[in-house]
Amino acid sequence: MSGIGYIELLRRNAPFRRLFAFNEISFIGDWFTVIALFIMAGQATDNSPLAIAGVLAARSFSLALATPFTGMLADRYSRKGLMVGANVASFVVLVVVLGFDLLESLTSVYALAVVMVAARAMFDPAEYAYLPNICDEQELLTANALTSGGWSVALGVGSAIGGLTISLYGIETALWIDTATFAVAALGIMTLPSGGPDTSERKAARLGVVLGEMTAGWRHILESPPLRRVVFAKGLWASGGGAQVFLLIIIGMEAGFGDMAAGIGILFMVRGFGSGFGPVAGRPLMESPRLRPYLIGLSVGVSGLFYIAVSAVEWTDFILVLVFLAHAASGLNWVLSTTFLQERTADEWRGRVAGTDHFGITLMMGVSALAAGLIMQYELLGLREVIALTGMVQITLGLVWIALASPHERKMLDQPLQSG
Repeated sequence: MSGIGYIELLRRNAPFRRLFAFNEISFIGDWFTVIALFIMAGQATDNSPLAIAGVLAARSFSLALATPFTGMLADRYSRKGLMVGANVASFVVLVVVLGFDLLESLTSVYALAVVMVAARAMFDPAEYAYLPNICDEQELLTANALTSGGWSVALGVGSAIGGLTISLYGIETALWIDTATFAVAALGIMTLPSGGPDTSERKAARLGVVLGEMTAGWRHILESPPLRRVVFAKGLWASGGGAQVFLLIIIGMEAGFGDMAAGIGILFMVRGFGSGFGPVAGRPLMESPRLRPYLIGLSVGVSGLFYIAVSAVEWTDFILVLVFLAHAASGLNWVLSTTFLQERTADEWRGRVAGTDHFGITLMMGVSALAAGLIMQYELLGLREVIALTGMVQITLGLVWIALASPHERKMLDQPLQSG
């Protein structure tokens, strides 16, 4: 499988270049709000681990509930329009919340987390399904690696600047900055070409039709061996990864990287840069026919191995290297599984496959984070023990993934499915 370079893609594909740029603006702003939500939950409850994990769980479970439906929308309506609408909705929600000073309790923090993530649930499957409409097969792996890298850089930059902004100027300032990024992203995405789907045979959106299309999407996945296993690959990582994202917040409070906001921002910055570096540096691995059938399981196991190392060493600056490497491995899992699914899915099904893909990861993120929060809240295990447990879960599931790869599946993974 050959592809083009990152700079070449940005030079020759103007629609992708614009989508990438405006996504970066929006994603950077997102992390101002996410860091603020974690901090507000801690402030409302004297830093209760369960309350902080609850923010991540609320976001994850809301995404899990919404994405099968919003994935179906990406197969019925303008994907560009859905992306614009998601940014406009986020802008309006934040302006109303800030204008009427609605963030006064833990319940309001959770409510904002849910509402904001509902807009993200509309955006993600639409973007996922839109990308193959503006990128050809030769460009797709590079585009996914660059998109993942861009999201990761935005996570790193947004977390670092967001944490610093909150430390210096307060939460409200950070949230107003996020509103501006949503407005800029919406205006920019409006300049993109339409990019699917084909609506010539679309039926009216009655309840029975909508439910039927969602069910047909799940049936299509179950009946397609190249899709059936890969669609839950991100959930494989999230089995421990959801807890790890939550535990980074707790580590940030204890490891001495500054005050709460600064500590969380630094660790999330390293997480972001790692998950972006992995797919970019590891593209030769993802292009290797010999490695591709096993790389998803290997990357999950390696991620777990580095988190076990985090649990075992003294928490100096060295753990930043370990967190970076752990999320570099998880980034490989994300990009490779996304590319597999896009290669193997016909355009008419792509939104629903994206919705199911996001359902798997977000459901497992929520379960994993909530489980870790309960363990920490009731002191069933210490912090280091919980971190090690998440790594062991990932190593075990990664090995199971590799062991269950049949010869038939290896052949299918080695050769992209021709979809039309």
